[in-house]
Amino acid sequence: MAAEPQPKALTRKPLLLNKVEGSQEVVNMAAIVPKEDGVISVSEDRTVRVWLKRDSGQYWPSIYHAMPSPCSCMSFNPETRRLSIGLDNGTISEFILSEDYNKMTLVKSYQAHQSRVIMILFVLEMEWVLSTGQDKHFMWHCSESGQRLGGYRTSAGACGLQFDVETRHVFVGDHSGQVTILKLEQESCSLVATFKGHTGGVTALCWDPIQRVLFSGSSDHSIIMWDIGGRKGTAIELQGHNDKVQSLSYAHHTRQLISCGADGGIVVWNMDVERQETPEWLDSDSCQKCDQPFFWNFKQMWDSKKIGLRQHHCRKCGKAVCGKCSSKRSSIPLMGFEFEVRVCDSCHESITDEERAPTATFHDSKHNIVHVHFDATRGWLLTSGTDKVIKLWDMTPVVS
Repeated sequence: MAAEPQPKALTRKPLLLNKVEGSQEVVNMAAIVPKEDGVISVSEDRTVRVWLKRDSGQYWPSIYHAMPSPCSCMSFNPETRRLSIGLDNGTISEFILSEDYNKMTLVKSYQAHQSRVIMILFVLEMEWVLSTGQDKHFMWHCSESGQRLGGYRTSAGACGLQFDVETRHVFVGDHSGQVTILKLEQESCSLVATFKGHTGGVTALCWDPIQRVLFSGSSDHSIIMWDIGGRKGTAIELQGHNDKVQSLSYAHHTRQLISCGADGGIVVWNMDVERQETPEWLDSDSCQKCDQPFFWNFKQMWDSKKIGLRQHHCRKCGKAVCGKCSSKRSSIPLMGFEFEVRVCDSCHESITDEERAPTATFHDSKHNIVHVHFDATRGWLLTSGTDKVIKLWDMTPVVS
């Protein structure tokens, strides 16, 4: 469901710290180097770059490395300085960066997929490299030998990928809108569950291992919070973007979700509130408020000599209602609706001003965001966009 015009942003805003420019094509992914004034980026222009901040205050490449194919994704582990890079030709190449971040040494390359690598995760505890590709396969390899350990075919090309170290569960989100949960062993995997709540493809996943909650972003502009650990099957919907959600990150210390989209919006959600699950939409042949027939209910139309009406649904109670009985609009932040949505007249009267209080803040990055990376220790957010620009933001005014 497309979101309606955004409410005005609150006064607290992220502070733009710096812009990193110089890539010739889209920067598909980038990451902040912990404990350094540095950024690692991979681009569609086939380059891997490590940018370090100079005395001038600007970022310049200390490493400029050309790959044989466009770079689609990356995973960087600060402890080992291992950089895994996914390429458009299906290859994963692994490098070790020097301590001063002025040199990168190739360790190994292997053909992980038959087409473009979409997402990579390096799991130090298992010494595994997890990946998804446009070939509709999830794969995992041994990071030491490069040997393939196993794979699983997804229903569509997968974009989202997350892993829980404690339980060895992997979460894979694909273009069909489905999220698949797999249990990984050393050389085998088993299907745990699949669930679907999006009307568009899953574009991003984010896992909170403490609360055991999975967030999924989608091309349908929405985010769903899935209660995995509670085993209640609860799914909370969040509506805060006017275009597809591109990337998600989670600030564990403040329990805030950061979502970024193709609309350029950065939305910071307060997840430390008791949210309500959105109701299922009810089916009916007539308005459940005034009993007027809907336009397909020919018998009631004939009996009452009335023209059938168009069916709508109240976003708060889920009842099937006509336009006259749902003429009001209201935001319902605790149900995830930060924008005004259709509600029936009786629900509109029951919603208090306190219940309309926003639970998210909205900010404009002024570029179409492809990917984000959040450094919780400094409160910095990195956004990379289709405009070939990387932006660094100080999020502490918002995420604190």
